[in-house]
Amino acid sequence: MVFVFPLFLILILLASDVPLTQKLFQQTCKALYEFTTTRPVYRNLADGLLRRCRALPLKGFQKLSDLTTEQLIHSVNKASRYEVAWRLRAPRPILLSPQAGANSHSNYMDVGDGCFVAKTSNKWYKVVSAPPNEEVDWLSPITSSYTLCATKSGKVVCWDVQTDTCLAEWNPGEKWELWKCRVEFEERTVFFTMAKVITGSYDDGRIMEFVLMKLHFSDGPTGESGEIPPTFSHVTDFKTTGVVMNVFLLDPSARLLSAFVWISSTTTVGLYVLLDWDKPEFVFIDTGIQCVMSSNWSCILYEKNIVIHCEESDAAFQHFYPISLLRKHTKQLPSKNFAPSVSASVVPLKTLTKKFIFPMIANPEIPITPATNATTNGATPPITTPTLPIPNPFPSSQWYPESAHFVRQWWPSLPGIPKVSCTVVLLASHDEDTHRTRFVLAQHYFRVPLSHDDWANGIASEDILTEPDPFGNAQIVNGSHDSNERVQRGALEARTDEALMQLWYVSTPFEVVCVLDGTDDEEDGAITDRPRPLVAVDFGHAVWIEFVENEDDRAARPEGDPEQKWLRFVTFPAFDEDMSKGPHMGLEGRVRTLQVPDELDLDSVETINIDQSQGAVILSVREGKIFILCYE
Repeated sequence: MVFVFPLFLILILLASDVPLTQKLFQQTCKALYEFTTTRPVYRNLADGLLRRCRALPLKGFQKLSDLTTEQLIHSVNKASRYEVAWRLRAPRPILLSPQAGANSHSNYMDVGDGCFVAKTSNKWYKVVSAPPNEEVDWLSPITSSYTLCATKSGKVVCWDVQTDTCLAEWNPGEKWELWKCRVEFEERTVFFTMAKVITGSYDDGRIMEFVLMKLHFSDGPTGESGEIPPTFSHVTDFKTTGVVMNVFLLDPSARLLSAFVWISSTTTVGLYVLLDWDKPEFVFIDTGIQCVMSSNWSCILYEKNIVIHCEESDAAFQHFYPISLLRKHTKQLPSKNFAPSVSASVVPLKTLTKKFIFPMIANPEIPITPATNATTNGATPPITTPTLPIPNPFPSSQWYPESAHFVRQWWPSLPGIPKVSCTVVLLASHDEDTHRTRFVLAQHYFRVPLSHDDWANGIASEDILTEPDPFGNAQIVNGSHDSNERVQRGALEARTDEALMQLWYVSTPFEVVCVLDGTDDEEDGAITDRPRPLVAVDFGHAVWIEFVENEDDRAARPEGDPEQKWLRFVTFPAFDEDMSKGPHMGLEGRVRTLQVPDELDLDSVETINIDQSQGAVILSVREGKIFILCYE
């Protein structure tokens, strides 16, 4: 009798734990093992990981199509181990390699010929140099091969992680701030915007100047660094009027850029758009959308619409502006030095709203009003389950957003993967008596549109429904699909839309370490200190430096003695295309403590970053060093 192992069961086992399933098959059935190590199976597994928004640990600017079958298997296995392990335990330092100078457990440590072997031998972390004689203002990894660093003097420096050398430098000769950075893997190019205040304070008279730059790499499909060093080049520059809230590189391939501007006279949001940054024209409109101080804002390109995504304490909003509508309000730039003002008031064509769903969190300060059973004609109706929504456990009256992080799927992907974004908000509460500030983290995922049902029933314009739906759904204008299939798909979308409004928390208050950034753009020119929390976010993950909680030690500590700190990490539940199925609902992230090297002094950290695809945390310190900690 021949036993046939069902294909779907094989895929389910592999999806749950790829390395463990392979080991079982290797020990029991050679044919099954050989089948499970074929490229089609691993491409399917890669597709599953990407649909759960888990990035693959690729090397350099590699795309999935560049990988050999062996490399694909290695990347999928590693990503699967990250996903499974980090749900159950804290990330651990990668295993040491017997090979001096190289460690195949991390692309950051997998050095090649001519690299600084002595510094990395038999270690799970790497120390590279920061730009000499400079203070680091902003730092980000660019793949596992490079870092991009902006200094407080205005320079932007590209550093080679493997050779510990400076590859390229942009020096404007004056102070600029890096506002936005976006990596385009297909083009092997990094786009970034630099900003400075020309004149004015926090009102409509402020003039700001922006420069859009790009850094192009010559790396090939192997993931190794190219022989030709990367080069900086100028893309465009522009000026704005008013208080710019943020700048968004919506689509560099289409040369599309936007910015939000706070209009102080009306307390509304202005939308500034360059529909083609190669042309001397702009759009600058007043949206009429009220700008609430507790709101968090992002901008997303969805098909042919610019979407203003806004999150308040209890609900999320998406305001849609078709590009064809914005094009009607295009104005010409008379000169490069011209600072445009608002030309029109234009309300969104469509606005979608959804309420957040809060978990039940034990908080004695927030009373929960139980549902009561009404009495009719002296008779008590049957007892039913209360349906009252759970109130916000961290209301805006007590907790304010210290910082908000909107993360897109920045990594190389496959065709047909749904577009999903992740929001992580650091909420703060300041005690006026003790002068201590406590923090919690709130996280959720979201899609555009927020509600597929409202979107489909409320919009039927040619401007919006011309592109294929990235979720593979039937279009409104297409009636050829089976109605039952449409109903089932619509029900799945409705469940997921609702479940995506579920918030997860790190709900036990903690105290984040902050560094003081000086800012001199006040009206009187005085430099003021602005605290910046040492928190970094990647898709579904967060890492931060925290004061160790011990009230006895705090009281007994001598004056001037530095407080003990630790490096903390959390993984939130993964995204699922049907978020309504368990065990997603009602969970919160479990905080873990990360091991750090003895030579890393957390008191001297200036910046912090996380690269979840490689399992790495990157920290710069005042002594001019950058620590790359590699975990598994």
